[in-house]
Amino acid sequence: MATQTAYKLYSIFPCEVAVRVPAVLMRGGTSRGLFFHDRDLPTEPAVRDAFILAAYGSPDTDRRQVDGIGGATSSTSKVAIISDGSRHGVDVLYEFGQVAIDRALIDRRGNCGNLSSGVGPFAVDEGLVEPTEPVTPVRILNVNTGKVIVAHVPTRNGRFDPAGDFTVPGVPGTGSRIRLDYEDPAGAVTGSLLPTGSPRDELTVPELGTIPVSLVDAANPLLFVRWESLGLKGTESPDEIDSDPALLARIEAVRSHGSVLAGITETPEEATAYTPSVPKLTFVGAPRDYVLTDGALQNAGDTTVRAAMMSMGRVHRSYALTGGICTAVAAGIPGTLVAEAAGGPSGECHIGHPAGVLPLSADVRQEDGGWRVASVTGYRTARRLMEGTVLVPGSWLDSRLDVVTQ
Repeated sequence: MATQTAYKLYSIFPCEVAVRVPAVLMRGGTSRGLFFHDRDLPTEPAVRDAFILAAYGSPDTDRRQVDGIGGATSSTSKVAIISDGSRHGVDVLYEFGQVAIDRALIDRRGNCGNLSSGVGPFAVDEGLVEPTEPVTPVRILNVNTGKVIVAHVPTRNGRFDPAGDFTVPGVPGTGSRIRLDYEDPAGAVTGSLLPTGSPRDELTVPELGTIPVSLVDAANPLLFVRWESLGLKGTESPDEIDSDPALLARIEAVRSHGSVLAGITETPEEATAYTPSVPKLTFVGAPRDYVLTDGALQNAGDTTVRAAMMSMGRVHRSYALTGGICTAVAAGIPGTLVAEAAGGPSGECHIGHPAGVLPLSADVRQEDGGWRVASVTGYRTARRLMEGTVLVPGSWLDSRLDVVTQ
């Protein structure tokens, strides 16, 4: 086989049927994924991607990832690659990858705030930082966006302490509270807080017509649309939206045209094929009563806005932390659809999402005729779930490599 030669180029590939790579499975916030040391993975990009795809069981046209570690949802098909960051003035470097389920694709155009909350605990437990008690600060450079995140990791006896009474909507049980400070998160992907220069634009989509949108890029770029623009009431459950193929097609049409408006891709077709994770289309509207995913009633009075995000073509069951950061920032900028839905700009934002409420504080300032985001603070929990070795049959890796290099 042609790829057998490639295997011999890497010392981590022994001459055996199964390829073995050490890994840790971690939950970070409402997401889950494998954490690898960069040193343990092949350096050749195509071989690296082929290994990760095979480990997750992608692509799987049935969207189950039954022959891999993936969880068959966008929230549970993510990967983190960690390395030393001392040369860059930080503790660790963190590369995020969104592993597609039914395609041979790992999208690295943005970051995942939820999975980011597992990076600090991983760094402490793997000896990548000197632990301090009761909290170990870990400076993380997300290489996808070039942005720094400071994680404040609860620590006991030199290791991450996961026990606590903090809750995150969408995560069963409780855990210790991890504070995440996103420093200067503006322009994470597009290079600009307002990619079009305006807090609001008119987007023309052939399948739909012209609708108002807001494009904001902080931690991740989000394309905000009103619920009503797509014929929704804002009380729909994720399952109601996900079970309507025609609606999903319209949503993707809007998102892909928004990608062109943001300058992320040149065509809508390119956005659908190669950058399904950004920008993230986000429904937003004024507070309203609605039913949560656990069946409880969410009272409008406890929220600033009612929102829901699309993630890899499906509705996020809770709310991505990077999306929350961007939403909180947008709420502080007059003229955006988010600030309009909130009844005016505010630095505090309580986002009513499918699983509950996400509170965030954003330091948004007007400077020199523009806007500056000094920092955004959020809180999450995390847990180390498994540690060991990922096994991938060499023949299966060959098949993934063939697809990746096409």
